[in-house]
Amino acid sequence: MTTPPKPLIGRDTRLCMSLSARPSNFGTRFHNRLYERCGLDYVYKAFTTTDLPAAIGGIRALGIRGCAISMPFKEAVIPLLDRLEGSAAAIDSVNTIVNDDGRLTGYNTDYSAVRTLVEQAGIDPAARVMLRGSGGMGKAVATALRDAGLTDGVIVARNAERGQALAASVGWRWAAEVAAERADLLANVTPLGMEGADADALAFPAETIATAGIVLDAVALPPDTPLLRAARAAGKTVITGAAIGTLQALEQFVLYTGVTPTPEQVADAERVARG
Repeated sequence: MTTPPKPLIGRDTRLCMSLSARPSNFGTRFHNRLYERCGLDYVYKAFTTTDLPAAIGGIRALGIRGCAISMPFKEAVIPLLDRLEGSAAAIDSVNTIVNDDGRLTGYNTDYSAVRTLVEQAGIDPAARVMLRGSGGMGKAVATALRDAGLTDGVIVARNAERGQALAASVGWRWAAEVAAERADLLANVTPLGMEGADADALAFPAETIATAGIVLDAVALPPDTPLLRAARAAGKTVITGAAIGTLQALEQFVLYTGVTPTPEQVADAERVARG
């Protein structure tokens, strides 16, 4: 079956967008490529803002269909929405907004993406987890790991209040530093290794990586971080931020459009998005 060509942008075109402190091209290219492949009258654009309430008000007032939410807005956006879907409500973190005729609902597709990848990896529920970070992505990853059956874990975060709160929410411990901590599964949910000032930073020391079996790095850009390179060199199984990014973006696409693309279309969009 031949897909009809994507309509020219016009007055009926639906807009989707993203809000981030550090916008990237991945979501823009991924979504727009899928609109093209599926023949949908949509367009996607990345934005940043210094006025979050005004930006969310614009989504509501202008009928913008959906918005991806990234650092540092995942928690601050919650009071500006009308309701939260299950996973977002459970972890108080939103990475996706869907606008239904002016009613804004928050979702967390990071959670479902991590949960899927962890289950596909077949991780032993008895594995001990060490997760570094305590922000919105940290909540999504920690809760997904806990809900996948991983009950023995430690949250490493210098911010004691946030770290202890996240640890308590998933029934794990808190530690201020990696120090002598060891784990079977390491998870980085900090900006360490992300493009920019932290690009060369290694989220866990080499000796900690050496004693682990699986390494998860939530950093999506670049797709090959210092942590992932070190983990692969040490022969560890890895779960990449790139894989998380693709799965969560795909779920966003379905929420916005109601269309489920084929695996071939998704692979093509991911290839285009990563250049």
